[in-house]
Amino acid sequence: MHVLFLFLDGVGIGRKDAAVNPLFAARMPALTALLGGELPSLHHRSHTAEYASVIPLDATLGVEGLPQSGTGQTALFTGINAARLIGKHFGPHPYSTLRPVIEAHNIFRRVQQAGLRPCFANAFPQRFFDYFATRQTRLSVTALSCTYAGMPLRREENIRDCTGLSADITGEGWPRGVYPPIEPITPHEAGKRLAGLAANYAFVLFEYWKTDHAGHDRNMTEAVSVLERFDGLLEGVLGNPGPSGTMIVMTSDHGNLEDLTVKTHTRNPVPLIIAGPLHREVTARVGHYGGRTPDLTHVLPALMEVLQIDAGHGGVS
Repeated sequence: MHVLFLFLDGVGIGRKDAAVNPLFAARMPALTALLGGELPSLHHRSHTAEYASVIPLDATLGVEGLPQSGTGQTALFTGINAARLIGKHFGPHPYSTLRPVIEAHNIFRRVQQAGLRPCFANAFPQRFFDYFATRQTRLSVTALSCTYAGMPLRREENIRDCTGLSADITGEGWPRGVYPPIEPITPHEAGKRLAGLAANYAFVLFEYWKTDHAGHDRNMTEAVSVLERFDGLLEGVLGNPGPSGTMIVMTSDHGNLEDLTVKTHTRNPVPLIIAGPLHREVTARVGHYGGRTPDLTHVLPALMEVLQIDAGHGGVS
């Protein structure tokens, strides 16, 4: 079993209202078809189609206040309730006391401990590494997890040899002035690249943060563009599915983009979309761990059950 994890920052389940929720204003044929013609909304939170299932996840983690990326991503990628652990939501970067939790329990390390190969597909420009070396900038949960697992972050050369992706999917926002220049690709081609990586790694993670930025900007045109670009990537993945047994996982850390009437994050649930083999069984396992209200912490244990089928540690039952 291979897992391709598409992480969308700041995308919750909102009202089915194209005036305020760009998920219903954007043209998203790949995702809509995958879900049998129905995108999740507050009045239609769970759904099972032929090839995919969607269920809501509680992003509040039982803690007052608005969910944030630092604690939400820590919960999602370690299986530990980070907000409850520190007594508050915190972000965008992880709270300092969460670093040992991320180091010990992050999903890349867990995949390695199962004897499998993980991959963080995002590539970073040289100026990111220069800034980090001189100012010790704070890393996101995903980049920090990669570092703690001993996996070098991908660079410009990985964009060139098609083993990494720019965070904006196409590379149009990649810094100019590099030689030879980085030529932008289509979202469909980006999806093909991810499918190719899924053929070589048991677990591949791609992080798309522009969704959260579009939500904060409250710009419907930008939000629609960001979502349609992601849908193009998904179309490329689905058209080039890689090895048989590849499962696609899509989810978020908190709500934001789904309600452009507010500039802040929301307390809405976030969708967990599982596509491919065992999608019904895996969503059921997430529900098993979470009971009546599954949350961000329940994704990792269910995924580890799937991945450990090939590692000889049991499987989904």
